[in-house]
Amino acid sequence: MRVLLQRVSEASVKIEGKINGQIDQGLLLLVGICAEDNQEDIDWLIQKIVNMRIFSDENGKMNLSIQDIHGEIIVISQFTLHASTKKGNRPSFIDAARPEIAIPLYNQFIQKLQSSDLKVETGIFGADMKVSLVNDGPVTISLDSKNKE
Repeated sequence: MRVLLQRVSEASVKIEGKINGQIDQGLLLLVGICAEDNQEDIDWLIQKIVNMRIFSDENGKMNLSIQDIHGEIIVISQFTLHASTKKGNRPSFIDAARPEIAIPLYNQFIQKLQSSDLKVETGIFGADMKVSLVNDGPVTISLDSKNKE
């Protein structure tokens, strides 16, 4: 699994002109799933995400986690995180999991996040979404469960 994590002061997702999810201070997570992903990938990512110290403490140092600040999370499915651009100018998405594999893993990822007692909002898997955010910092971090980085 690949997650592009962005520290935000606010974020929202609209589907067909209606707000489907909205958060204040917290994290926007773009989540890409490949066919080889499993529960181990989810567990590793959740552990990293909820404990990553990227929020400022009283001295302005990135020393606090999303749990420490009681922040909020918005999760957006993003198959294009598995784009291959080796050949030509049109990306290939062959490494992205098909919906029958990706949807259950996406839902498990969300359920595991929700069990951390944080407010979790979402988009809708496969929908045409309009994502708005104010990146705080900016802070953007890429996580890959296969490389463990």
